[in-house]
Amino acid sequence: MRNIIIIGAGQAGLQLGNGLLGAGYNVTVVSNRTPEQIRTGKIMSSQCMFGNALAREQALGLNFWDNECPPVEGISFTVAGPDGDKAISWASRLDIAAQSVDQRVKMPQWMAEFERRGGRIVYEDAGIGELERYADSADLVIVAAGKGEIAKMFERDDARSTYDRPQRALALAYVTGMTPRPDHSAVSFNLIPGVGEYFVFPALTTTGPCEIMVFEGVPGGPMDCWANATTPAEHLATAKSVLETFLPWEAERCANIALTDANGVLAGRFPPTVRKPVGVLPSGRQVLGLADVVVLNDPITGQGSNNASKCAASYLASILEHGDRPFDAAFMQSTFERYWDYAQYVAGWTNALLAPPPPHVLELLGAAGNDPRIARRFANGFDDPRDFYHWFMNPDAANHYLSSVHNPSLVTVS
Repeated sequence: MRNIIIIGAGQAGLQLGNGLLGAGYNVTVVSNRTPEQIRTGKIMSSQCMFGNALAREQALGLNFWDNECPPVEGISFTVAGPDGDKAISWASRLDIAAQSVDQRVKMPQWMAEFERRGGRIVYEDAGIGELERYADSADLVIVAAGKGEIAKMFERDDARSTYDRPQRALALAYVTGMTPRPDHSAVSFNLIPGVGEYFVFPALTTTGPCEIMVFEGVPGGPMDCWANATTPAEHLATAKSVLETFLPWEAERCANIALTDANGVLAGRFPPTVRKPVGVLPSGRQVLGLADVVVLNDPITGQGSNNASKCAASYLASILEHGDRPFDAAFMQSTFERYWDYAQYVAGWTNALLAPPPPHVLELLGAAGNDPRIARRFANGFDDPRDFYHWFMNPDAANHYLSSVHNPSLVTVS
């Protein structure tokens, strides 16, 4: 039985670990926090998982919250005008409802399930020394979490990284008491040109159903305003002030909101980065990076947990197909490249949305308000962003698509 050690008990690490157990591997997960510490700690993300990622969880029997997590049924998109009104506004349903489960809820249950299925969890804060020890005893060590000296093992890939500094000042708030949007639930995405973005969607947290508010402020701009919010109450007050200033229609929904708990706030910033997947220890032994360790995207497109799930599924397939052969550097690189075949499109689309929207994108988004076909395609692209490269990412493709929508008789089939 092959022995695999995974550093990190998050979405990718535990999903991969449970998948490997089901295939007969001996798997150890290393976590720097116990389930109780995770459950009672601070929020970690603004995860919203779409249909394809949820299907991967379901295939492994890890979909424990289908009956209690409020569904995210669609996407709404609004561009704020300079006069404080909505310049563009539309909504469309998703083909498959999305779902957001607080990692403080999900990971403790997944850890328990991992152990129930025969996996072993070690609780320690792994550094280089611990990795050396693990690499000496395991057939493969996979790093799904890590900062400081561990993160430095994975070299930045300059050719694949668009930015070298943070592109947004980020802030989250988990709240109750928000007025539901009409018609159907959704990720309500708002773009404020030159200022930043705000989106909000229903979720399940430790106290029950909630809404997750996500703020993405352009650095140095008026939404880059979280440094002075030193308490949860100040954080919430800042969030409401931003909405009152720039998005009055969203502020109206927030008249009676309250934080879900004192740990339901988060703020920070980081540069979107792609790293080389093979980390080399001082001994020369090699470890493989997974998910955010190797492809870290800005959350503007809500792809973080989706990428983690898809990366875990891709790595699982590569490991199973590799059989009894050594897990050498060539295997590690090819395993990453298989995932990059998908992830490059997510990274490219996400990075494009961090830049000011070009004219053809504004034209498409405006046209979506008048044509449900365009709105539906944009909404469901969040489930598989590769589709954006057929119609959204360059002016020629956009013009061709708009022509096909408005004049279908002019489109020929060869």
